[in-house]
Amino acid sequence: MPAREFLSEQDEEKIVQAIAEAEEFTTGEIRIHIEAKCKKDPVERAKTIFGQLEMHETEARNGVILYIATKDRKVAIFGDEGISQQVENNFWQDEIDKLIGEFKQGNFEKGIESVVGDIGKKLKQFFPSDGADPNELDNEITFEDNRDDD
Repeated sequence: MPAREFLSEQDEEKIVQAIAEAEEFTTGEIRIHIEAKCKKDPVERAKTIFGQLEMHETEARNGVILYIATKDRKVAIFGDEGISQQVENNFWQDEIDKLIGEFKQGNFEKGIESVVGDIGKKLKQFFPSDGADPNELDNEITFEDNRDDD
């Protein structure tokens, strides 16, 4: 399945809204990247995309990327050093397990929204704001269909 077809337009809009809501009272930033193939470790690929999207440039180093490879059925979450130093050791893996559980039931949009909400709660806990902070990174989902070189 091409990455662009993984979510319907309505599902994509719901997820972008969920990102905006999750970021509302935090300085943290959440991005989602969906592509078809991942030939390497998904966490390493997520780190690469994290860098390409310049997510490491947030002021508090509190960006988080949710990475999904549709054809290869791989997922990863990577959080920058600011947030990763704050959350419990098992937090990212628990969220991955939750996402996979929803995906196995065909609940792609619901699973992504749920994980985005959980990440937003952690960001609000450790990086609160008054809601007036600028959105440092775009909330749009990024897609890439042809990842034969990675």
